[in-house]
Order: sequence, then structure tokens, then C-alpha cells
Amino acid sequence: MRFAPIHVLPAKKGVDARDKRGPDVERSVSGRYTDGMSPKSALKATSEPVLSVVSARPTLLLAWYDRHRRKLPWRAAPGETSDPYRVWLSEIMLQQTTVKAVGPYFEKFLARWPEVTALGNASQDDVLRMWAGLGYYSRARNLYACAVAVTREHGGVFPDTEEGLRALPGIGPYTAAAIAAIAFDRHTMPVDGNIERVVSRLFAVEQELPQAKPLIRQLAATLLANSRAGDSAQALMDLGASICTPKKPACALCPFTDDCTARALGTQETFPRKAPKKSGTLRRGAAFVVTRGDELLVRSRPEKGLLGGMTEVPGSEWRAEQDDAAAKQQAPELKGLSRWQRKLGVVTHVFTHFPLELVVYTAKAGARTRAPKGMRWVPIATLADEALPNVMRKVIAHALSSGRSS
Repeated sequence: MRFAPIHVLPAKKGVDARDKRGPDVERSVSGRYTDGMSPKSALKATSEPVLSVVSARPTLLLAWYDRHRRKLPWRAAPGETSDPYRVWLSEIMLQQTTVKAVGPYFEKFLARWPEVTALGNASQDDVLRMWAGLGYYSRARNLYACAVAVTREHGGVFPDTEEGLRALPGIGPYTAAAIAAIAFDRHTMPVDGNIERVVSRLFAVEQELPQAKPLIRQLAATLLANSRAGDSAQALMDLGASICTPKKPACALCPFTDDCTARALGTQETFPRKAPKKSGTLRRGAAFVVTRGDELLVRSRPEKGLLGGMTEVPGSEWRAEQDDAAAKQQAPELKGLSRWQRKLGVVTHVFTHFPLELVVYTAKAGARTRAPKGMRWVPIATLADEALPNVMRKVIAHALSSGRSS
């Protein structure tokens, strides 16, 4: 079988675009990286095809990026220097979250805290309230801890190396590489989900994720240009987000269209290979929504653990195989409370590691009823200012709806 020749875009001024096809192009297109290959062997295989094909990839990628880069609120315009604070803030928010969802939160945070020192001098409660609804709330606590560390220990200046960045709270290998490349142009390639998809298809990496991550990181590094490391990283991110999408990728528009192994094999939508997901065990519990006139009874969750420090209505433990009777026994005790009414239906929510079903009970308290220890009354009208996670927003909406109770 022979494959179509590598197509090279016309050279832009100042861009070295090669348009000659080497004798080993067929091998470069049909090369595959299997489970048995070590990263070292895979990289050796990468270097075997003619260099004009392999070395052209970073140039093609940047040429594509210069024409099609996305405009994002945290991204510096061409010719401008990236702001490390904006890069860091966006990278933390974008973990497990879409660009569309992050946009409004990024703008709110930036308006409230325009510099890292302003965020570092805020209170954690304010940060959690501002974060409410974005999910994965440990990120908000780590965000605040990192801002405090940069403010107090680094004079409000982010370290400019991966090693220095990784020493900060909440910054792991990927985030450190992303900030180092995008904000400081360090020669490193961060690998997010978009880049994993592009690289696994370009090289047809047969090994399943997550075991394939080390190999994919090393293959991704071959796409780094000698300069503009940050643009190389953002180019691959944009390529994965807009062209090399999980389903129905627009291969004809890709700068690697004739150089992609998976496309040549017609298997691009099967990459990256992933091990079957293990579904978590369903957990059940009860939520108790108590009103006192126009006020609602709430409490704060423990600082550590799931949804740490967030606001919630009182509730039972969330346990597998917990029946309603056992959950109801964990209801809060208040004097003069009306009889508990169970709302029809359940509230469902899916966390990363398990699905959850909550039965919702409602009751009314007298005007002078005091909140139990560790709880407080808040006006229903100001709930938007509370650090309520999405699951609690669902619970309260269900409880305060006009639906029937039993």
C-alpha cells in the first residue's frame, strides 16, 4: 500500500516550509507505536523517517497556529508577553472543565482580583464563593493556597522554571509545564487531553491510557519548535480542540493531514486507546432542607475531603447500600420543628469516582428557632453569594420547588 505524499503548506515569510518528499515517507506514515515499545524505542523509530518530514512538523504546526489561533481571554495577543498570573489562573480553572464554562469565571476572578497579590490577600471563603458552580472544589482551595504562597514567599512573582512552579501548592507536572512554556517560553511541552489525542493519532500509539502517558509526552516533545515553545503548546491544544476532535475530526483541515498514521489507516477516531472505565459504586443519602421564614439552615463541610469548605444543607453520610430509614435518622434536631416531608423523586449527581442519589426532606422552623451548633441561618435571597456546590444547588432547587411531598 502506498500513501499520498506529505503536503506542505506554502511558506510564509520567515517560515521554513519544506515541500520535498523524502524517499522514506511511506515508512513515516505507516509507523505505529505498540504496547511492547519502550519510549526510547518509539523515539528511535520517530527519528528513522527522513528528517525533512519530521523536522517540518513544528514549522507546519506554528504556521497553522498563526492563521487559526483561538482568541481566549487569558491568552496574549501575537507579539505580546504572556501574563503568568492569567496563565496560571486559566490553567487551574481549565482542569477537567471546558473553555466555555471557564470563561465567565475567569473574567469574574480577574475583575475581583486583578493580580496574584490581591488574590493572596483575600479570604478563602471569598474565593470559594466566587468559585461556586465551577466544580472540583479542591482546585479553589489549592488556587488560594498557591496565591498566598506566591504573595508571601515570592514577593508576588511566579517562579519561571518547572521545578520552582511544582514547589507551589496545587501545581503538578502538567500545570508547571504549561505555565513554564506559555508564560516563560521554557522549552517544554505540557500534555493535556487535547494534545494526547493529537499525538496518539499522529503516531498511532497503540498502548492504552494511562500507561501510554510517558510515551505520548516524549512524542509530543518532538513537535516543539526551537523557539516559541508556548505557541507550540497552545497550537497543539487548539488543534485538538478545533480540528482533531474526539468524534468526526476535520482531518482535511489539519496541518498533519498527510502525515498522520491513524488517518492513513482510517482509524483516527479509535485513538487514543483507553482502558475501560470502572464505574464507581452508587452511594445514597438524605439532604435536610429546613426553612425559617425566608431563611435556610446551612453548614460548612470539613476543610479536608470532598467539597472541602463548601456550604451545604445538613445531610446524612453518603454510603453505598444505605436505606432511607438509616439516612433519615441522621436528620438535625431543632426545637419546634414541623414534621419532615419527603419530596417526591431524588436528586442525582455524578462525582469523578461515584454517582450519588439524595432523598430530600423539608421542614419548617419557628421564627425564634436557633441554629444547631456548627450551623447557621442564611437568607434565601442571598444564596447566590454562598459557596454552594452544584449538588447542593440541585438539592435546594428541588426542595423549594412546588412539587409534591409525601
